[in-house]
Amino acid sequence: MIEVLLSGRGLLESPRWHDERLYVSDWTAGEVLAVDRSGQAEVAAEVASLPLCFAFLPDGPMVIVSAAERRLLGRKPDGTLAVLAELGKGYWNDIAVDGRGNAYVNRVDFTGAPGAVHVVTPDGRVREVAGDLAFPNGMAVTPDDATLIVADSYGHSLVAFDIAGDGGLSGRRVWAALGEGTPDGICVDAQGAVWYADVPNRCCVRVAEGGEVLRTVSLDRGGFACALGGRTLYVAAAEWRGMTEEEMVAPGSGQVFAVPVDVPAAGWP
Repeated sequence: MIEVLLSGRGLLESPRWHDERLYVSDWTAGEVLAVDRSGQAEVAAEVASLPLCFAFLPDGPMVIVSAAERRLLGRKPDGTLAVLAELGKGYWNDIAVDGRGNAYVNRVDFTGAPGAVHVVTPDGRVREVAGDLAFPNGMAVTPDDATLIVADSYGHSLVAFDIAGDGGLSGRRVWAALGEGTPDGICVDAQGAVWYADVPNRCCVRVAEGGEVLRTVSLDRGGFACALGGRTLYVAAAEWRGMTEEEMVAPGSGQVFAVPVDVPAAGWP
């Protein structure tokens, strides 16, 4: 059974479960929202940026990719934002962290050039650690901090890398080829499977390493990203219009769906 937890929003992305609440960004409004189990939402951060993706470091603080400023921001306890790192030139998109405090931020290109993944280490240094990705989107880290999985939307695949102690990536491989699947935001569960949200195919799919489809949740609109909170899958979705439209999603069509699942969350996010 699918429950609508939140509705009437814009382009929703980056759901994250943290401290018994769901956090999700509304790119249209430039807001990161904190949502309780009853669906009541409050603004946790305001950043005029498109995209507007965020994550939580292991010790709790929220970090936000300000694509407009090309910076990684940190949210202080009083709600103010501080610059943690200068990301440099490029179109910055999604973010995932690992248990060491490394933040992985990917860079995309709308001209057809390949994208890349950069790491921001806890000391604020930024370096590219993976390239030649068709369109890197959602990312997740396994609970042992050993593997980063990247959703390559245009490559219709999930790509995995081994994580070194210094945050570097190696051992690139296709974790799962998805056929016509177009993965956006992803998350990992306690059995090592990955859920991916799919905008054009209007669904959220659970796959095993190698690509076996374990479960499909059909949606009535595009699925942009997903996150697990316990045994609930939260899916951020909206009615997609296209990149060339003045408003990429239909106004007010942004919703968060809550779906019961059998296997709980693991890893990051």
